[in-house]
Amino acid sequence: MAGLFSPLTIRSVTIPNRIAVSPMCQYSATDGFANNWHLVHLGSRAVGGAGLIIVEATGVTPEGRITPGCLGLWKDEQIAPLKNMVDFIHQQGAVAGIQLAHAGRKASCDLPWLGGKQLELSQGGWQTIAPSAIPFYPSDRLPHELSQSEIQELAELFAAAAKRALIAGFKIVEIHAAHGYLLHEFLSPLSNKRTDEYGGSFENRTRFLLEVVEKVRSVWPEELPVFVRVSATDWVEGGWTENDTVQLAAILRNRGVDLLDCSTGGNSSGVKIPLEPGYQVRFATAARKTGILAGAVGLITSAQQANELILEGKADIVLMAREFLRDPYFPLKAAAALGEEIEWPNQYLRAKK
Repeated sequence: MAGLFSPLTIRSVTIPNRIAVSPMCQYSATDGFANNWHLVHLGSRAVGGAGLIIVEATGVTPEGRITPGCLGLWKDEQIAPLKNMVDFIHQQGAVAGIQLAHAGRKASCDLPWLGGKQLELSQGGWQTIAPSAIPFYPSDRLPHELSQSEIQELAELFAAAAKRALIAGFKIVEIHAAHGYLLHEFLSPLSNKRTDEYGGSFENRTRFLLEVVEKVRSVWPEELPVFVRVSATDWVEGGWTENDTVQLAAILRNRGVDLLDCSTGGNSSGVKIPLEPGYQVRFATAARKTGILAGAVGLITSAQQANELILEGKADIVLMAREFLRDPYFPLKAAAALGEEIEWPNQYLRAKK
């Protein structure tokens, strides 16, 4: 069996293959509620053979959304439509996960196809928050600098959202600490200029994330996995680095985190990233050396490329985003390309050969 189509068991959860749908914002919710778009979007990827499907960045508070169109899980009423989606994903044999997030200073933005700029308060925008009162773009309004009590309250809100995710039936929860959103803002010295116990040293800048992990792990069943997504480097001198990520990976492994989802960038505007196929894979490979499982993401677009990453031990799972937007049935085609047998939905069997 090809590496890409070997199962991966984490705690009590077995993912049937190593192909995961990376969390991709759809900007299509109303008041944080999932709807038919989300069901069809993610359901079709489950039908298409993905082993793991991670729901997009889901706000733990209304103000934690990137846009007014982002999903949320800050109230119990938002559970039911997510459960409907989770049930369908599981019926197809895939595993459903969800990414819990707070956008921090990068919140309160318009939908991307409407320009994506930060919304004014008069346009339905809201006050953003951050570790320090430093905007992402100079033209953005200043974010509110969080107090220590507000930081601790937010950690509890991540846990409350995780409880709701459990009720909805998710088997994996991922904490979003990447792409310049709130938890990443605390990690990076570029955005965290605090002088209290949440800023300055590596230990202090990682404190908030570790508190969130602790709170989430305390309400998430021991038999179910917790992932963390990080930006493994800021790609900026003086920012968060690969060495920081490796050090953090070792700590997270000992705090009950099962897999590090390794992306990069997003915390500084105008950064030139050396884009090439698999350009972020090396960060997953470095993290794996600490003993934690690691996921690779970033310009992985072919079955052969993804398969080699697993066979060569560079990553434990491959998370794909844009390729899944282009082709919901990528895994079915990848299996054929690699000469592997994979289950097709009964309704589609007539097209298998």
